[in-house]
Amino acid sequence: MALNDPQWGGNNNKKNDGPPDLEAVLRDLNKKIASLFGGKKKGNGGGNIGGNSGGAAPAPRGSGGGLGIGLISIIAILIWVGSGFYIVDAGQRGVVLRFGKFVTVTEPGPRWHMPFPIESVEVVDLNQVRTVVVGYRDNVKNKQLQESLMLTDDENIIDIQFAVQYVLSDPAAYLFNNRFNTEEEASEIVRQIAETTIREVVGKNKMDFVLYEGREQVAAATTQLIQEILDRYKSGILVSKVTMQNAQPPEQVQAAFNDAVKAGQDRERQKNEGQAYANDVVPRAKGAAARLLQEADGYKQSVIANAEGDASRFKQILVEYEKAPQVTRERMYIDMMQQILSSTTKILVDQKNGSNLLYLPLDKLIQNTTGSSTADAAAPKPPEQAAPPAAAAVRDRPIDREERP
Repeated sequence: MALNDPQWGGNNNKKNDGPPDLEAVLRDLNKKIASLFGGKKKGNGGGNIGGNSGGAAPAPRGSGGGLGIGLISIIAILIWVGSGFYIVDAGQRGVVLRFGKFVTVTEPGPRWHMPFPIESVEVVDLNQVRTVVVGYRDNVKNKQLQESLMLTDDENIIDIQFAVQYVLSDPAAYLFNNRFNTEEEASEIVRQIAETTIREVVGKNKMDFVLYEGREQVAAATTQLIQEILDRYKSGILVSKVTMQNAQPPEQVQAAFNDAVKAGQDRERQKNEGQAYANDVVPRAKGAAARLLQEADGYKQSVIANAEGDASRFKQILVEYEKAPQVTRERMYIDMMQQILSSTTKILVDQKNGSNLLYLPLDKLIQNTTGSSTADAAAPKPPEQAAPPAAAAVRDRPIDREERP
């Protein structure tokens, strides 16, 4: 129907000064649909019961309208039935509801359910990783102090920002066990649980452990505790990871805390230096002590052995002395003088002639004589010359008993 349709308004001679007649519009629509499906019938060429010959018999009143309504009804039913088809993508699940009651969960692929209002379906994405943050919004600089400030076991306040990533594991539990009207409400519940959990974990540990060496342990403990609470609520949520974005003291005490940290680092450095010095000095001292002990023990054994040897030698000399005292006495005297004079410088002085002339030391003379004899062994021997008078006198002069020292 168009606005310039002659039938619009019901009368072509009247002005279109008002709304069209709804019944006329529906009647005209039924007529057009009936004409498409052959609403009128032609005569068979003979007379008819009503005496009208050669003309077509009029169609029953309202037959075309009934056919159009039936066709519309069939089309509407087909459309209604077709509205029950839906497709579940990979990583998604379809939750079918019958009059608002949970019926089943459908797997990925083309599916069909009884059309509305009998059944409905809600598609839930299980692969989507959802993230909630605690202690900040958008970035770590936009802090939320009411969430980030926490008290440790040693009564210190720290500022923590962290993020929780989770996925959906059970779509039916996610939709019906808790009142999550929207995804934002579910994220808010997870954020509240995460904040409660991290406060519990931080409250059981020291500040230094949370800030430095125990950050991974704190994150792992938080992940486990969050999952336990969500499972207790049967929320259908699976926590995949908890990431510590930032952990530091409050800004008001940051300078003092940095000084304390620096002092602690200096203390550890000095302890390490002292330990290194001890590791260097102590082993050397122990080695020197062991060496001294070994030397002392060796000296002890040497002294004992020498004493035992001297005692044994003395006993042997005593036996010989008892046999021949005079001979043994002379022999002992000669051996002693030989031992003493072998390590001293000897100078001969001629006292009988009353001269103060000092002769060369015998040891030097003998040394020179030995050196020259070694050198002359390879050279041709010169003719023999007479020895110097002094040397000959010294060599040929007998040593009296009175000249012995």
